[in-house]
Amino acid sequence: MRIELTVLAWGCILALVHIFAAVVLKTQLYGTAWNAGARDAAMPPPPPLIARLDRAQRNFFETFPLVVAAIALLGITGIETRWTAIGAVVWLGARIAYLPIYAAGTPYVRTLIFLVSVVGLLMMLWPILVAPLFG
Repeated sequence: MRIELTVLAWGCILALVHIFAAVVLKTQLYGTAWNAGARDAAMPPPPPLIARLDRAQRNFFETFPLVVAAIALLGITGIETRWTAIGAVVWLGARIAYLPIYAAGTPYVRTLIFLVSVVGLLMMLWPILVAPLFG
């Protein structure tokens, strides 16, 4: 199996971690009735940790579709290079590091880690973008 597909599978697991990291703490704060209910009632603002986990989750789900598309395009085109594999691993490693750094409220480092994940994504996309130019 291509390393990129393995990274994609682990990315799905990481997505679940993002979902449950925030909701477990919210359930502890607001109760199981809130979790099981329709969540229509206005709730008090969450404490900073829960708010950061929510924002980290939103950030992940804003960028994860791009990774899914990149890996799908790699599979469709049959492009498989050492650099696309490294890019996939770089993306995953950065995204794994991103969640606890964001949860801790660490400025600048969080942004740097996000940018590293973007570099990993671009490493996967680059061969797809330049292949038609060369052939």
